[in-house]
Amino acid sequence: MVKKKNQQPVVKSDKKNVELPVPKGKLLAIGGKESKAEAEDTEVQRLSKDFIREEILKRFVDELRGENPMVAVLPTASGEPEESAKSYVKEFTKLGISDVQVLDIQNRADAMKEENCEIIRKAAGIMITGGDQLKLTAILGGTSFLETIKERYTFNDFIIAGTSAGAAALSTPMIYEGETNKGMLKGDVRITTGLEFLKNVAIDTHFIQRGRIIRMAQCIATNPGCIGIGLEEDTAILVTEGRHIEVIGTGLVTVVDGMKITRNSIYEIETGQPFSLCGMTVHLMAAEETYVLPVFDQLHV
Repeated sequence: MVKKKNQQPVVKSDKKNVELPVPKGKLLAIGGKESKAEAEDTEVQRLSKDFIREEILKRFVDELRGENPMVAVLPTASGEPEESAKSYVKEFTKLGISDVQVLDIQNRADAMKEENCEIIRKAAGIMITGGDQLKLTAILGGTSFLETIKERYTFNDFIIAGTSAGAAALSTPMIYEGETNKGMLKGDVRITTGLEFLKNVAIDTHFIQRGRIIRMAQCIATNPGCIGIGLEEDTAILVTEGRHIEVIGTGLVTVVDGMKITRNSIYEIETGQPFSLCGMTVHLMAAEETYVLPVFDQLHV
């Protein structure tokens, strides 16, 4: 890390030979189905001795900075955006946030509107709901709205929370669809560019509940310089300085590291064939565990 006088710390990227700012903001990526005040508990939540109701959303609120902080809710990914937004407005109000603004962004024209960018400039944090992560990237990519969020994240104490699709979209590469066999066959997993708040990191959600370890392995097989992070439901990671991770919540976080792979057949086989992968490292981490991303090549604004 290199720090210049009176400037924000920067990190030199070996790949691009340019200096990238260490983000002042934080990311809260949630695996979906985070506990809410009136939501029915899942089986894991009922059985877990460590379950704390609303733990993740309370942590989001605790991380907000400023007096009477505003929270923006972005339900763009949802198939029922009004209902999704109402749920979070109700939850944040119960947690003591009096100023919650819903961003009605359903197309790229909405993402270019100055009034939506102005809400982000005034907000202390944003909650990105679940739904379809490809819809998020297709609508927000390259817009002034996304650039405003990136500027706040990079230069201010601003927290970005995303749940389910909202979490998956924070990273690059981004898994947006899986075909049959849970990713066992080459071509089963579809990957694109995410919103790029974390580069060289792939996030997948509902990870254990939906058996997504194999599709993450295929993602890493095609991108072995990346780190895969699988988030279970009601489980989250809080990312500070772009790379320091803390685990929060009821379940497990699975970290998939392919940098020491010794055998990888993904480039030798045809589409529709099962792939071989040897030497991949997997870590399982429960609440309060920490992890430092080995790759630091973050977003460019």
